[in-house]
Amino acid sequence: MSRVEVSLGLQTDKAPGSYAQLARLAEDVGFDGVSVFSDLLYQPPIGALLEMAGATSRVRLGCACWNPYTLHPYEIAGQFAAVDAASAGRAYLGLARGSWLSAIGLDDPKPIAHLRDAVGVIQALLSGEGAGYEGEVFRVEQGVRLRYPVARSRAPILIGSWGPLGMSLAGEVADEIKIGGSANPAMVAVVRSRLARGLARAGRPSDAVGVVLGAVTVVDRDGDAARALARREVAMYLDVIAALDPTVELPEDLLPAIRARLADGDDAGAGRLIPRDVLDLFCFAGTPADIAAQCRLLIDAGVDRIEFGTPHGAESAEGIALLGREVLPQLRD
Repeated sequence: MSRVEVSLGLQTDKAPGSYAQLARLAEDVGFDGVSVFSDLLYQPPIGALLEMAGATSRVRLGCACWNPYTLHPYEIAGQFAAVDAASAGRAYLGLARGSWLSAIGLDDPKPIAHLRDAVGVIQALLSGEGAGYEGEVFRVEQGVRLRYPVARSRAPILIGSWGPLGMSLAGEVADEIKIGGSANPAMVAVVRSRLARGLARAGRPSDAVGVVLGAVTVVDRDGDAARALARREVAMYLDVIAALDPTVELPEDLLPAIRARLADGDDAGAGRLIPRDVLDLFCFAGTPADIAAQCRLLIDAGVDRIEFGTPHGAESAEGIALLGREVLPQLRD
């Protein structure tokens, strides 16, 4: 079994100080990195990232993902540079089109152009060369430079996308591609195929972009309790994510039934409708042995990094500790 990186994903809904504690715990129990989400209406990720940078010395840190509709690429470049400096060069920079933007009156036209130009602007500014960047959506004039030193002149880029065009773009300009909300081994081959188009256009080698799968994670010594909580967490996402996975066919009545219960405010009831085999494709849930078995299938499929997303357990710290102490060793024998 090949060695893959395993990281944690945290939601930015926590009190000040909590991020430092959880990141330090993650580092102590052996995780390779900690990501924070940037979902709409949650706390901006920069505060959490800076807090974690000061509390850790080894793990890689990053936002998965910033989006160029709510934050200009110039601002994203600056926030990445701040985290990279505070962590002595341990940061990565995630970009995605974002979700639910209509809730705050934003449209998301030309997502591929926005993402391509965001990468171009960010890398142009960090390089310090003043070469400028002329894109379809964003531009930087020649001679424009950041007025402070940066830890690194290039950001490691992750693009979050389920679509073939986003994955192809990642093949051209990114270091990693993340499929959020999936624990499905069959998606790894799909991603590789879609990456190949961009890799070929850019003349890059086949292994230039790492494939990352991440999803809701709940671990507990009581596997049924873990799956019950995971079902409640996953139900609201399943309608969107399941439709994006070309390898999955669901019972015709499943999604309408889940949607109806969610509309009634019955999240637990919606979750109870999700069969075990479907659950295992869209989250990591169960005992440490159950989750290790799911991860081994992903490793055998050729994934490069696995990310265990929030909430991790009935109590986040207990879940992180259990994942680190009883799941990670099974993946590194």
